[in-house]
Amino acid sequence: MEYSWKINPINEQQKNEALQLSQALKIDAVMARMLVQRSITNAQQAQDFFRPSLEKLVDPFLMNDMEQAVERLHEAILKHENILVYGDYDVDGITAVALVYRFLSNLTKNLLFYIPDRYSEGYGISFQGIDFAHEKKCSLIIALDCGIKEMNKVEYATQKGIDFIICDHHLPKGDIIPNAVAVLDAKRNDNTYPFTELSGCGVGYKFMCAYALKHKISLEAFDSLYELLALSIAVDIVPIVSENRILAYYGLKQINEHPCVGIQKLIDLSALNGKNIDIHDLGFRLGPRINASGRINLGIKAVHLLITSDNDEAVAYAKEIEEYNTERQTLQSSLYQEAVEHLKNDANNEGKKTTVVYSPDWHRSVAGIVASKLTETFYRPTIVLADFNDELISGSARSVGDFNIHDAICACSDLLTHFGGHHFAAGLSMKRENLELFQQRFEEYVQTHINQEQQSPTINIEMELQLSDITPRFVKFLYCLEPCGPENPAPLFVTRNLLNFKNTRRVGTNGEHLRVELTDGQNVISGIGFGMGDFAERILKGEKIDVCYAVQENTFNGKTTTQMMIKDIHFKS
Repeated sequence: MEYSWKINPINEQQKNEALQLSQALKIDAVMARMLVQRSITNAQQAQDFFRPSLEKLVDPFLMNDMEQAVERLHEAILKHENILVYGDYDVDGITAVALVYRFLSNLTKNLLFYIPDRYSEGYGISFQGIDFAHEKKCSLIIALDCGIKEMNKVEYATQKGIDFIICDHHLPKGDIIPNAVAVLDAKRNDNTYPFTELSGCGVGYKFMCAYALKHKISLEAFDSLYELLALSIAVDIVPIVSENRILAYYGLKQINEHPCVGIQKLIDLSALNGKNIDIHDLGFRLGPRINASGRINLGIKAVHLLITSDNDEAVAYAKEIEEYNTERQTLQSSLYQEAVEHLKNDANNEGKKTTVVYSPDWHRSVAGIVASKLTETFYRPTIVLADFNDELISGSARSVGDFNIHDAICACSDLLTHFGGHHFAAGLSMKRENLELFQQRFEEYVQTHINQEQQSPTINIEMELQLSDITPRFVKFLYCLEPCGPENPAPLFVTRNLLNFKNTRRVGTNGEHLRVELTDGQNVISGIGFGMGDFAERILKGEKIDVCYAVQENTFNGKTTTQMMIKDIHFKS
């Protein structure tokens, strides 16, 4: 895929702010500009950014309904009521359940948890889950990472004498929210909480913090729980700014220094021992393993892994989850190949702005992953669907660029039985007979709302650098920007007019990767480009290149050097 490069612009005001910041912090202009582009314009903001502090977290009682939620929970604990902690079957829901369960288990023994079966119950709160709560004589359900649209389910629970506290971070149906004891969701239209981008686990954490503050429980009780927040933040792809960045920072610190036994076993299986684990590792190594539990079997097994303190139990659960992950990878590869072949053989596919694919033979557990891969291949808003039951089909949607796929699905909501999500990703279900009309309507909406820029794969670049800018101090500064993610992206740079110095060659089993040593005539830097082996010949012939890359340290045989992690190459000729 050919990428266009978009370099972050900087206006005169930002240039002036960068100059002032450079002088105040005694850093060079390049570093100051990177801070200004992250809306850091004075010394105090810089200090808060470089030294994340739990003291900077927002008062949880600013969230709508928090007082009611804390009061109802306390009543349940005092009266020894049975409480069910209920969460969705993905990483965010699983970590949220583990966090709330681990905290409350120190306060009450009348505690159960529940994760719905993806296949028999589907996303969100289920009637089966409420029936389970009733059977276990639970009078309170704490719903995590789901519930904001479940008016009928909450009403059903009320009829059975069960109260709900909803902790969600998804969009409601306009002004309508369930008639629960409390609805904690900063995306409510009447929201009073200053940060709207918490993960589902983050909302559960704020609820527990509020309870701890109200009842004078030391916040040190959360010191062992930040790892769960970091996992939810990384995998749910929420913006890593404000509270999320603070929570991710402390979560990564815990994971690298003293993870719970369950996470340690996942680290062992992921071959991450001895590595400084970062957000990328959580999102692409640990997170998929936890997700595989709910995709292939039952998400509840991942909860057991994350709450156990027994080493043998953790080993057994981790091995089982690793087997699910292997099966998930096989299913994912097979479904992706079938979908690509289907699209290549579809005469009507050419010229479309969307991809909507369905097969009754597919395993819907990997629909979201495959949808993501198809967007990378065809770069179009994509929906992958499979059978849910005899009448319904369901699946996952993924977007491209900054196109709002949730709005596109919402425009077709009259054809759906259920949908939910956000700007970049969503889930949906419909009657099978509605598929053709949905494909047509979804395509029409995208055709009329997507712009040209959103249809072109683009790499967002921090700025142009000279090789002389890449000093040891600059590299150290880059590490201080972490944890990185949405709205605080890991910086990519461009350096132009580079030439081969020496040792440029193909590497890898089949020569599929590229190893380079490049020069601007005065400075030299090495680099690695995965999947770019075909570029070696032209570089060796002496063609000038512009390189898009991340800067990283590489340690080999005890020696640490700075290298380019190459993302893209443009040839000058």
